[in-house]
Amino acid sequence: MTDKTITIDVRKDLFGANEEAAAINASIFEQHGIRAIDVMGSVGTGKTMLIETLCERLADKYRILMVAGDLATTIDADRVASHGVDTVQINTQTACHLDARMVRVALKKVDLSKYDLVFIENVGNLICPAGYPLGAEKKIVVVSITEGPYMIRKHPLTIKRSDMVVINKVDLAEALEFDVDSLVRDIREIDATLPVVRVSAKTGEGVDELIRVLDL
Repeated sequence: MTDKTITIDVRKDLFGANEEAAAINASIFEQHGIRAIDVMGSVGTGKTMLIETLCERLADKYRILMVAGDLATTIDADRVASHGVDTVQINTQTACHLDARMVRVALKKVDLSKYDLVFIENVGNLICPAGYPLGAEKKIVVVSITEGPYMIRKHPLTIKRSDMVVINKVDLAEALEFDVDSLVRDIREIDATLPVVRVSAKTGEGVDELIRVLDL
């Protein structure tokens, strides 16, 4: 490299810009007295159904907004909207995760004074979303037993960057002869103090405990 060459650290630049945007979002949520939760997880882990179940349980306590992130379609947003919840859809087209700027654009589409709880369903991906904070109060990752016994060990960074792990579809454990405790042990090896809640979004098992741990 010569003294005429300018080197740009793209990674640092992009992540730094996102951190700044996330801080702005966090400030906006705080100003409006909004609790915001970023829900991450792979495609098919049951993120949307879990949000639906939470919305049903919390409808009498909170005015809820759901921000849905997907490459395309409004399928998940429409599902949650069918429960009487306001939704905003973000179609990322090619991006494998939401970023804080996208969320801020979405928030400008609504009157935030109408809400005090926001669920942000990230794009179905267990890797990229972990590196992009959105300004939410909590970042939770939803995993399911149908993803197999090794998915925690294969994604340690995502676990480290989460505030909670939700193990979903525990109602299938017996039929699949799946040892849910093995996932918990893998999580504990990565972070011994990380909250872990076992749920079935379908049957409602564990959802009240999740609400308690989230302090909602």
